[in-house]
Amino acid sequence: MASPLPRWPELVELTRHRILTFLRQPESVFWVFAFPLLLSGVLGFAFQGGDPAPSRIGVIGEAQGWAARLAMDPSIALVRYATREEAERELAGGHIDALVLAVAPAELRLDPSRAEAEVARLRVLVALGEIDQGQLTVAPVTERGARYVDFLFPGLLGMNLMGTGLWSIGFTVADMRQRKVLKRLLVTPMRRSSFLSSLIGARLAYLAGELALLTAFGVWVLGVPLRTSLFTFFAVSVFGAVAFSCLGLLVVSRTKTIEGISGLVNLVIVPMWLGSGVFFSYERFPEAIHPLLRALPLTALNDALRAGMIDGAGLGSMLPELAVLAAWMVIPFVLALKVFRWA
Repeated sequence: MASPLPRWPELVELTRHRILTFLRQPESVFWVFAFPLLLSGVLGFAFQGGDPAPSRIGVIGEAQGWAARLAMDPSIALVRYATREEAERELAGGHIDALVLAVAPAELRLDPSRAEAEVARLRVLVALGEIDQGQLTVAPVTERGARYVDFLFPGLLGMNLMGTGLWSIGFTVADMRQRKVLKRLLVTPMRRSSFLSSLIGARLAYLAGELALLTAFGVWVLGVPLRTSLFTFFAVSVFGAVAFSCLGLLVVSRTKTIEGISGLVNLVIVPMWLGSGVFFSYERFPEAIHPLLRALPLTALNDALRAGMIDGAGLGSMLPELAVLAAWMVIPFVLALKVFRWA
């Protein structure tokens, strides 16, 4: 009866073969070694050590009386607004952690589901001391449009549009290239632009159903507001879906394997998950890189979706975000036309 234990020479040789095969695949090496370092760097940059970041507390007009004392606390950064409407909008967008309303008694408005808001509440109470705490009423935010879930859902919707566009096109083309289907198409009179455009068209064909399903869940189950017109909401979503589809075409233009496209798509997606304000406001990052973050397609899409769903904004007020998305449609598609290869 043969021994079930592996033979040492066979084990060594097979292991050596697997290691060499792995090292000959640059995308696999990148995914295993370089990508975790990149991810750690982005997270470390956002949540870098040192002194804790101050809580951003909004006030309307000039802070008077005890409210002015908050500005003297190094753990609190007062942000002044001209109107309550503007301040409430910033609170709903996650740009400030809490909002002080100068009424009798004064109110500290915050969403208790946000960890940053609870930290802000404790810092305010510590800054006021026992004497003045009785003059402040903590008012939890419960209105639709001002809750954390209202901030989160448009970001999740934008993240889904990004992931669907990149993964569906990336895997489709990579699979066709591996199975030599693209090489057969090379001998046909079909134009390259027609083939790439058909992939975008197929992506848009099921966009309406995808949006209807996700949005219905958000509006009817989670209670997320949808205050803009359906036309505006759909138009913004189409801009985002096309932009990410074109980016997907560029990513897969020369990728030969499924493993390769997996690494490249994740390389594109994960930094935007972290830096484009999906789960928390991108203002957590240093102010110097805010213009760079706003130039990312997911940031523009999230900002436009939130402006429409929460604030009821129309297309006219979203022109900067739509311009960013339009640039991410044109530039990657043109580059994909130039570098795409069939084999």
